[in-house]
Amino acid sequence: MTYQETVKYLFASTPVFEHIGASAYKEGLGTTKALDEHFGHPHTRFLSIHVAGTNGKGSCSHTLAAILQAEGYKVGLYTSPHLVDFRERIRVNEQMIPEQEVIDFVEQERRFFEPLHPSFFELTTALAFKYFAEQKVDIAVIEVGLGGRLDCTNIITPVLSIITNISLDHTQFLGNTLAAIAGEKAGIIKQGVPVIIGEAVPETKAVFQAKAQKMDALIVFAEDIPAVCASHALPTGGIAYRTRFFGDITGELGGSYQEKNANTVLTAAMLLYNKGVIRNTDSIARGFADVCEATGLMGRWQKLQDRPLVICDTGHNAGGWQYLSRQIRHQPCRCRRIVFGMVDDKDLHAVMSMLPDDAAYYWTQPSTRRAFPAEKVAATAAGYGLHGETFPTVPEAYRAALHAADKDDFIFVGGSSYVVADLLAAIR
Repeated sequence: MTYQETVKYLFASTPVFEHIGASAYKEGLGTTKALDEHFGHPHTRFLSIHVAGTNGKGSCSHTLAAILQAEGYKVGLYTSPHLVDFRERIRVNEQMIPEQEVIDFVEQERRFFEPLHPSFFELTTALAFKYFAEQKVDIAVIEVGLGGRLDCTNIITPVLSIITNISLDHTQFLGNTLAAIAGEKAGIIKQGVPVIIGEAVPETKAVFQAKAQKMDALIVFAEDIPAVCASHALPTGGIAYRTRFFGDITGELGGSYQEKNANTVLTAAMLLYNKGVIRNTDSIARGFADVCEATGLMGRWQKLQDRPLVICDTGHNAGGWQYLSRQIRHQPCRCRRIVFGMVDDKDLHAVMSMLPDDAAYYWTQPSTRRAFPAEKVAATAAGYGLHGETFPTVPEAYRAALHAADKDDFIFVGGSSYVVADLLAAIR
């Protein structure tokens, strides 16, 4: 098979959450453990950092990987979903896993794994751990796929666990209260392994404290002694931070929500510094400054062009839009133009209630079966006094917004990771 045929096989022959939603979700770690045993427990052959949370875990994972690379380590990075190429999920330093590695994995191992009927994520995780072991990475940053306790990445015993924050998302799997969701994410807390909590409220803090005490794990709440003392946006699009421990740092990522992520990452960096994993504080500044180039991160308040200014962002739930809506409203421009779509396991009404009422809207739907039809998005928006045109695809909506825009306008594209993925694929 060619690489494209191999990726098509992976998507077609395994249940893929990104495509079909709930029916792709598998509880339990039985299949993961069978795959892990078959490949000789590859996750035991490198150090790891485990990152869970409702929002921000991708930004935190990439920034930590960039810091560790700047420190001179050979770093594995496992994240999801991808935006343009499946191989974005599995990287060693900035390099995506080679196409031939993906082809060989499927061709050589399918006789073993097909009878197991693994999910797409179970199989991808096995591939990632096997590849990291073969590449002899020093340390891997592993992002949880969904939840924590039953996520197939949870076979690892990391040197550090991180839970960024908790908000109501994936409630059909994780529970419909913050405490229930926190309980699932707290499942990554391991015996004696320190854990950092990026953001907490009393309802979730008690859950984390109880689990950490049970596991005899040091727990650090990043908000208790904030590592970020002050911050301000830069004209270039990044953020300047004044930090408690590491002096002045410039962050390449520009979304206003990144201050919370920066506080989490810097708290993690201090713990890793104290453990001797990070030895040079300059590595922290370099990681923040070069995270996109160092790791290939895309879709976080990403500038696509100037005049008109075009920004895309993968924020896709109410927690993320609390920040995005404010930043969009405060963006100086002649006219705000928003290309927007969502998928059907998200709270469309909650996000609609946050969208600015002074924008021109281009309602659309990403190319996934889980997308809300553009007509449904438009009808829901009308109930909130938001109006615009509907378009069957993201590229068509984007082209219409670009055609209508003046050079002093602001175009935002988002609502879902898959909207951003369709846009970036079309641009490329």
